Amino acid sequence: MPLLKDAVPLMKEPHPPPQAPLPWILPSLFAAFNVVLLVVFSGLFFAFPCRWLAQNGEWAFPLVTGLLCVLTIFSLVSLNFSDPGILHQGSNEQGPMMVQVVWVNHRAFRLQWCQKCCFHRPPRTYHCPWCNICVEDFDHHCKWVNNCIGHRNFRFFMLLVLSLFLYSGAMLVTCLIFLVRTTHLPFTMDKAIAILVAVPAVGFLVPLFLLLLIQAKSVSAAERSYEGKPPTWKKFGLGVHCSNGDWDDGWLRRTPALIPGGRMNSCRIKEVLPWGGAPCHPPQALFLVLLAS
Repeated sequence: MPLLKDAVPLMKEPHPPPQAPLPWILPSLFAAFNVVLLVVFSGLFFAFPCRWLAQNGEWAFPLVTGLLCVLTIFSLVSLNFSDPGILHQGSNEQGPMMVQVVWVNHRAFRLQWCQKCCFHRPPRTYHCPWCNICVEDFDHHCKWVNNCIGHRNFRFFMLLVLSLFLYSGAMLVTCLIFLVRTTHLPFTMDKAIAILVAVPAVGFLVPLFLLLLIQAKSVSAAERSYEGKPPTWKKFGLGVHCSNGDWDDGWLRRTPALIPGGRMNSCRIKEVLPWGGAPCHPPQALFLVLLAS
C-alpha cells in the first residue's frame, strides 16, 4: 500500500504575528470586549423594549430571548476558556529523524515533526502561530474569543454560532414588533434603544447565517477551514495526493461530533509494529498503526 508522505494541506502556514512585550494583552482585551458588548446590548434590550412588551402582557418575548441570551453567553464564555485539544510539548529525545506512520481509513500517512513542540504531529494536527501550540483536529484560530477551535471545543463553537444567530434574530423581531405596536406613541427612550439594538442585530444576522452554512458544509464534507477549496493535499516526494475523502466516512458518522456526548473522528494507537526498513529514512524508525475511530 502506498505511503502518503507528509500529508499536509496545500497551503502556506501563516506567519506568526510580530512579537511584542506582553503580546497576549490585546487579543485578550478584544475577546473580553466582545463579552462585555454582548452583555451591554442584552441589558439595554431587556431594560427597554422587552420590558415594555412584558408590562403589556407579551411574556413570550422575554422568555424566548432570555433563554437564548443565557445560552449565548454560556457558549461564549465556555469557548473562551475551553481547551481546543492542546498537545503538550515533547522533547528532542523523540528524534526528528524518526519515521512515524499512521493508518487512517486504510491509508498510510507519515507524521510531520513539529520543530516548536518537538513531537510528531498526528493527522490534522496543526501548530497555531498565534497561540504557539499544536491543536488536535485544528479548524481555525478564532480572534473573537482569542482561542483555537479544535477537537475538544468545536461543539462549543457551533453552539455559539447557532445560539448567537437565533438570539440576534429574536432581538430583531422583538424590536420590530415593539416599534410597530408603539407607532401611535411619541418617540421615547424605549424606541431609541430598540433602534440601537436592532441595527447591530441586522448586521450580525447575514454573516452568522453564512458562517453556519460554511460550517455545515465543512462538517458534511470532512473539511477544515484552512485546507482551501477545492480540498487537496500537497504533493510530496512520493508523488501521492491525499484528498479529504481519506477522512470521509459519511456525514451520518460525523454528525455526532456536534451533539453533546458524541464522538469526533480521531485516531487511536492500535498496535506498534517493529521497523522493517524504509526507502527514504535511516533505520531509526517506528511504525504506529492507527485506525479511524
